[in-house]
Amino acid sequence: MGGDDRDGHDDGRLALAALVFGAVVIATTPILVRLAACGPAAAGFWRLAFAAPLLFAAVWTGPRPGPGAPSPAMWLAGVAFALDLACWHYGIRLTSVANATVLPNLTPVLVTPAGWLFLRERPRPVFLIGMACAVCGAVRMALASPAAHSGAAPRLGDALSAATAVWYGLYFLFIRIARRGHATSRVVLWTCLAGAPPLLAIAWALHEPLLPATASGWVAVAALGVVHVAGQGAIAWALGRLPAATASVTVLVQPVIAAALAYWLFGEALTPLQAVAGAAALAGVVLAQQAPAWLIRRPRLRLAR
Repeated sequence: MGGDDRDGHDDGRLALAALVFGAVVIATTPILVRLAACGPAAAGFWRLAFAAPLLFAAVWTGPRPGPGAPSPAMWLAGVAFALDLACWHYGIRLTSVANATVLPNLTPVLVTPAGWLFLRERPRPVFLIGMACAVCGAVRMALASPAAHSGAAPRLGDALSAATAVWYGLYFLFIRIARRGHATSRVVLWTCLAGAPPLLAIAWALHEPLLPATASGWVAVAALGVVHVAGQGAIAWALGRLPAATASVTVLVQPVIAAALAYWLFGEALTPLQAVAGAAALAGVVLAQQAPAWLIRRPRLRLAR
């Protein structure tokens, strides 16, 4: 009994570590989208297109080689992720990096009640306190930015970035469901295959430049593919072992990392108030990471390794 508890505790710590790793990796995507010399939705398409061969290779290395058959949750996750990327990439182009990274990460506000209602993952009060601290810190960090209203169309960019939270929340929930009985590589591969065609259709319908215009643009979209495999792969793996609400709060480390990168590359400086808000967001994430011990007991999921 004691050994099983320790094993479960270690597995939870490893899943949290994977979540943080995935969030840090994904935090680089706003920078790469800005550097990609093509349309915003096209950048999303190339992200998935470059990720797909790596994922195909991954599914042939497991104990059950091959991509297998997709579940409905995988298709739904792919479509939700395509809409997430389309809204987010346009938001990155139209508003500041800080806002385009923070506003989509309002996802925990949606995922927590949805996980409670549909997945029977009921949070305890301490988790809700951590979530509130993380969300408020992240939002305050964006609002305090000197570049909060920068960009070609900041209000539209902010609206699209906020809409991303809805699609990203649905993606989290569908991935959580898809991971029941399916390996991570298969789930991420099929979400790529389901998400790429809608992104290409959106890029074509909006008359975007489909091909990167420069060599550095091709490097940026190729890097997006690698980042997708590493970041979303780690997040999807962790979602098979942690409540969706815990995962959605933990990825709030993304705005802090993205803001630091924006300062370094684009000169979007952090104010003292932003620094304090970022610290509050990280403190809330740390508090919410204790969630596995504070969640009401729920049925154990059968997971594919």
